[in-house]
Amino acid sequence: MARILITGSSDGLGLMAGQRLARDGHAVVLHARNNDRGEAARRSLPDAIRVVIGDVATIAGMRSVAEQANAIGRFDAVIHNVGIGYREARRIETEDGLCHLFAINVLAPYLLTALVEKPDRLVYLSSGMHPSGIPDMDDLQWTRRRWSGPQAYAETKFLDVLLAFGVARRWPAVRSNALEPGWVPTRMGGPGAPDDMAAAPVTQAWLAVGDDPATHVTGRYFYHQREKSPEPGTRSVDLQEALFDRCASLSGVPLP
Repeated sequence: MARILITGSSDGLGLMAGQRLARDGHAVVLHARNNDRGEAARRSLPDAIRVVIGDVATIAGMRSVAEQANAIGRFDAVIHNVGIGYREARRIETEDGLCHLFAINVLAPYLLTALVEKPDRLVYLSSGMHPSGIPDMDDLQWTRRRWSGPQAYAETKFLDVLLAFGVARRWPAVRSNALEPGWVPTRMGGPGAPDDMAAAPVTQAWLAVGDDPATHVTGRYFYHQREKSPEPGTRSVDLQEALFDRCASLSGVPLP
């Protein structure tokens, strides 16, 4: 039995992955933004061993989630599922002065990776939009550019793959992989999304606990349990290190 933390799992694909893992006998820890969402998550998955609470739009919330997670004990796997979509019509600033989309989609996975005790496996959710999101590394906060929600979202998903591959390179003992779940009709994806909802949570659960030799890899990108070629720029060591430097500067926490 594995112990797995899934961020952003009070509903949607995170909750679905948790339900799948719990049915297979694994010890699942969910994460919710606030107590109300936490109670809803407990009702949806009563077999979860814990729900950690914290709004990862803020650095204080990210730190709190990491502290709660570490108090539970070391995890076998962490699925970095937390994220928001591309429908923000303008740049929204968090209380830390950060771009809201970047804070949740990129800085939260980075800081939780840095602060939560190293698991055996790390799984990061990206998107099929990531190839169109080659970022401006000098303007990750969108303070100089004219705002585009879809482009900003695609950039965060590129950065999530960059994070997964950079961690795989720095931490060779940890299996760190990224995936796209498909465009599915979740609250984020919208009702018209065409992909298979039933398949959407499968790959992240499989990468977190699978015994299949195909899961015994690191620094790879997947779609529906098959390896897929990511945007080549995600392999750039210079970009990986630039992302680590910027996230460390913003959060005050370097990646160990």
